This record gives sequence, structure tokens and C-alpha cells, in this order.
Amino acid sequence: MIKIDLITGFLGSGKTTFIKKYAEYLLKKGEKIGILENDFGAVNVDMMLLQNLQGDNCNLETVAGACDADCHKRRFKTKLIAMAMSGCDRVIVEPSGIFDTDEFFDTLREEPLDRWYESANVIAIVNSELENDLSEHSKYLLTSQIANAGKIIFSRVQETSQTEIEKTKTSLEQLSHRKLENIIIKDWKELSENDFEEISQCGYVKADFIKKFSENENYSSLYFMNSKISVEELKKKSPEIFGNKDLGNVFRIKGFILENSRWFEINATRKNITVSPITNGQEIIIIIGENLDKKKIQSVLQ
Repeated sequence: MIKIDLITGFLGSGKTTFIKKYAEYLLKKGEKIGILENDFGAVNVDMMLLQNLQGDNCNLETVAGACDADCHKRRFKTKLIAMAMSGCDRVIVEPSGIFDTDEFFDTLREEPLDRWYESANVIAIVNSELENDLSEHSKYLLTSQIANAGKIIFSRVQETSQTEIEKTKTSLEQLSHRKLENIIIKDWKELSENDFEEISQCGYVKADFIKKFSENENYSSLYFMNSKISVEELKKKSPEIFGNKDLGNVFRIKGFILENSRWFEINATRKNITVSPITNGQEIIIIIGENLDKKKIQSVLQ
């Protein structure tokens, strides 16, 4: 059977960055893999960041959102069927940060996927400095992501104090109502082959939690195409976008900016903003959050 891994985590936790490292390890081992980007939005920016992995032994596919939940689940199942036909040894699924893990397990129980796939691992990526004011819905989604994880991997450890790391660990244990001993707290540059081998065999946990919300209640993605904002302008305006509650509860800003004939990838959360040069992009800024007011956000960007 084909192994299938779910790499989950809340918005801006670093899932795509981790998948690049994890996929490189699996390819080095000689595995033929598929990566399925199961995004909440209609434009999949993260897929563009994985393009350099594409090759004979790595197949990239995407399931875009912008449709109702049932349609999204049908697309997800159809893509998994197609990837099974491609001869992969392992499929890595990266959902959006707004994802209930029940969808993953429910889909794999359906015919014919239940005969082709075996659930190998659930890996949860968590920002080592957790947001302080998550809504109840966001806490529920985070709980669903860590509850079944065979491994929880903290991101941005090198940027976070030990006090904040301990606070995050305590928060996760309070949400999951159990002591967590399956956490990797390490600068990702220091992850060894032994670490990745352990991760690739971590499995998943069978856990119960109360289902309080529908998957995407109150969440939305706003797209600002052909945005001419500069990198410095976006850096200056990001604190207002994240901090002004009249705009909504913004969790993440991502996209690409073309400046002086060079492309830059933008990835921002409340805690930090990273700007990285990239070979190709698309002029777009995507803002994801709860109860967003598009007109007010647009007025800030303009």
C-alpha cells in the first residue's frame, strides 16, 4: 500500500518550509513521492515554493479551495486517486492552516482509497511562540491538528526564548488534555538524518476531542492581484493590518512582490515577516483570517 503523511499546522507555522526539507530527505533515500497541496484559497502560493522539487521522483499536485466543503472533499479524493495511479511510494498532504484532520481520515476510509493507502504519519508543525489571543474556533482547529500527531515539530525555535517555548508547550498540553512527549524542539538547520528517519516513522495518535465548529466557519482568504506595493511599504503596513481589529482578525499575509525586476516571496504573521528572493512569482498578496473586511484592508494596502 502507498504510505500517506499529513503535514498539518496552523496558518504561518512553516509547513511548506518543513515539507521541502522532509521531501529532500525522502528523495535522497530513493522514495518516489507525491506532494498534494490541499489549500483553502483559490490561488496556491505554497505550490510555487515547491516547484524546484518537481522531477521524475516527485509529483506535485494541488487542490484549490474557493468552493463549498463537499466540492473540496471530492476534489481531494479525485487527486488522491490520480496520485495512486502514478506509482508513488508515499504521498505527502499539506492542507491549509484551516483544516480539520477528520477530513483526512474520513477520506481515506472511502472506496477505493481504503485499498490503496495506509495512514503512515500525522506531523503537526507549531510555531514555538504561539499566538496569545486565538479565538475559540482557532484553538479548536489547533487542537484537532495536534491531537492525532505522531510528532509535533516546533518551528522558529532559534528565534524564540526558552520561556516562550515552555509557554507554548504548556498551552498545547492544556488544549490536548494530555502530557506531550512527542515534540521535537530544534533549529531545523540542525535536523539530522536520524531525526527525519524518526519523523518518517512516527505514526499517529488515536485521540478524542469535542467537535465544536464546522471546518471553515468565519474564515476567508482575500486576494489582491497585480498589487504594486513595495516590500518596504508592506513591512510598514503589516502591523496595522494585523493589529487593527476593524479589518478583522488577520492571521497571515503571503504572496509575491515584483520589485526592480526581481521577485520576492512575502510571508508574514503577527510575530514576524520574512522576505526571500525567489526565481518566479505572481503579483499577488493574500490575506487570511477571520471576519475580514475586504474594503478596509484594501484601503490600507492602497
